[in-house]
Amino acid sequence: MSEPVRAPVATLDWLPPRVALRQLVVETAVRVFERAGFGQVVTPTFEDTALFSRTSGDASDVVSKEMYSFTDRGDRELTLRPEGTAPVVRAYLEHGQAREPQPVKLWYLAPMFRYAKGQKGRYREHWQFGVESLGSDDPAVDAEVIALQAVWFGELGLLGGLELELNSIGDATCRPAYRALLVAYLERFRGELSADSKVRLDVNPLRIFDSKDEGDRRIVEGAPRITDHLCAGCAEHFASVRAFLGARGVAYRVCPEMVRGLDYYERTAWEWVIPGGGSQAGTISGGGRYDGLAEQIGGKRVPGVGFGCGTERVVLALEQAGRAPDAPVVDWFSACEDESARPQLHALLDRARARGLSGQAELAGRSLKGQLRHAERLRARVVTVCRAGDGERGIVRHGESEIAFGDVVDYVERSVRGQ
Repeated sequence: MSEPVRAPVATLDWLPPRVALRQLVVETAVRVFERAGFGQVVTPTFEDTALFSRTSGDASDVVSKEMYSFTDRGDRELTLRPEGTAPVVRAYLEHGQAREPQPVKLWYLAPMFRYAKGQKGRYREHWQFGVESLGSDDPAVDAEVIALQAVWFGELGLLGGLELELNSIGDATCRPAYRALLVAYLERFRGELSADSKVRLDVNPLRIFDSKDEGDRRIVEGAPRITDHLCAGCAEHFASVRAFLGARGVAYRVCPEMVRGLDYYERTAWEWVIPGGGSQAGTISGGGRYDGLAEQIGGKRVPGVGFGCGTERVVLALEQAGRAPDAPVVDWFSACEDESARPQLHALLDRARARGLSGQAELAGRSLKGQLRHAERLRARVVTVCRAGDGERGIVRHGESEIAFGDVVDYVERSVRGQ
């Protein structure tokens, strides 16, 4: 016998009943963001590799270690999507969305692919719900996206266990001078930095703040903070974002050492975390502003802000909070031991489903006793029985009642709606 084929390492299968929590996460997000005018965008699962290498930065873990890249049969360099923002900005530019009223507000649900070490809440394929608001640099846009996330997490019952970490990482006006200060500080510790951070010191030193190496983290504790070196424009923008959040009552903590893992971010950056949950497993979602990203892929400058959120991590947070999947509702189970009546009863089930009722019938050859046990496991609200000979009479039974085939759907509907 050959070895069984199993799922690839660090991937996840979603099955009932747990998948119901995932559906809850996504349906709640869609409802919250569509109420605010966001519409769905769908982009290809793979893109030109240059889209990600240009925008994410050569020093990012995504580009240097994690991308699933390949050459197709037409000698094109392609990559399975590792993050959602760059493809959405590419689609915005390619389809002339700048001609539409701004901002263009979009949401997506898509699989992301990164070759990373598998751990709880971190998979090589993960499904991400994300939002992008493109075409406005108004700080109210940043605050709206963050506040809508708070509503989403609140409707899921998670908000009380989360903390919003907020920062401004400056822009091209103030970041070069800050970068020089940071490099001067870090050069004193070059010999103590991890191998990855030595590379980042020469390419993008701000990324050292994102290092998971304990030695690196101790070093950056004494580093200068970007929030102390913002230009007037960035400082005003950050203050305005905080004012819009404060007016909504959205609690946050300014976290000057927090940076995002991709190089295209500027100004506002944020993460939703579970306090004490660890640097990766405790992060539920991250987002930020990326006004210069469109220029990196050949377009004009387009202000933009958004976030990505792994659905797997939100489900884990729900489970850690004690949330169990809701049991599926079965309105009607049609038990039958009269073989000749089965086709008619199955047709009646279709009629009931067309009215919005959920219904099931026996499909595994169980005895009548076994069918009734199965109906009990399903917690069916109405269980009808068609015994031997009942098919000829055109009836099913519910307790002491006998119901004609032609009346059974109405009977079930009245019984269910009346409960």
